[in-house]
Amino acid sequence: MSTVTDTLNEVSAQIDADPLALAEARTRLNLVLEIAASYDGQLATYRSGSLAAHTMIDPVSDGDGGLILDRRSHPDLGPEGRGETPLQIVEELRSYMAPVIRKTYPKARVTTSKRGPMVHFGQPINGQNPTVDLVVALTRKEDPGLWIPNLNTRTWDASDPQRHVVLLASGTDSQKRLRRRVIRLAKAWNNQYTDPGVSSFLLSVWAYEFIRPGMGVAAGLHALFEGAATRLESSTSTPDPAGVSPDLKPELPIKQVRPRLRTAADTLHEAISSTDDQDTVRAALARLYPKYISFPEQASLADAVALLSARKPTTTAQLGLTTTPAVIPPTRSYGDKL
Repeated sequence: MSTVTDTLNEVSAQIDADPLALAEARTRLNLVLEIAASYDGQLATYRSGSLAAHTMIDPVSDGDGGLILDRRSHPDLGPEGRGETPLQIVEELRSYMAPVIRKTYPKARVTTSKRGPMVHFGQPINGQNPTVDLVVALTRKEDPGLWIPNLNTRTWDASDPQRHVVLLASGTDSQKRLRRRVIRLAKAWNNQYTDPGVSSFLLSVWAYEFIRPGMGVAAGLHALFEGAATRLESSTSTPDPAGVSPDLKPELPIKQVRPRLRTAADTLHEAISSTDDQDTVRAALARLYPKYISFPEQASLADAVALLSARKPTTTAQLGLTTTPAVIPPTRSYGDKL
């Protein structure tokens, strides 16, 4: 197992968030929350997402937080008010925040995301320029959680982002460290796809569900992949761990995500089961993390390409070909001899 863990550590080292960019993301989120807290009729602010859960990976993309409105100051808002949609309040908040933010970040722009204002700061640091997503939330009268905007449908959705942060931070210190490491590795795996199939939140929920005390990183990551693949194969839903939102779904159709998770689970199982064969372990993990891990066959292919590109005579032995010895003449792009 040590070889598997060591190789996964190589991935972790490459996906660790840049410290300066991470600190800047926190600074930007703090600024936005401070400004939002001065908005008339607000009740509280909160932090959520990868920053709050300590699962950010490189590149540092954004900071997430929320502004909870006092329904006494906004009686018309939401399903339990007079049905007012979130559009106007989000626009008002954008107009309120933008000039104040530009005092610190002159190039800042405040647009909208699905859930509320989205702040673009226009000031990169170490090549990264994290944004801030602010969810405009409203307390619910009877039920737990919050009403949060869905600007795409001009409606409100029930959710409990504060409870999600609490759940992901639950357990002993070792359990929290393990969960965070596994979530980061799962996010890195997911982000290798041109179209990632699973949200960071759903990956985090699966980690919360399937990882058990006493597991190591490799076993915990396999538990996530295996548990998620089995769930999708059995057409079983993933419930919101806070018990507020509807069941959680992948970002892409299940028929696309299911084979990805099954392949990931089986590939990691192959590596874990082959600890006596370092080449098999590395080859398996290179298939799981092709962006981050190389293995001898890949290196040999790269060397062969380099030899053929050098425009010098090359032997079949130099290319690693087990055939009758011969000299391969250098060629031009279309096969003409030099």
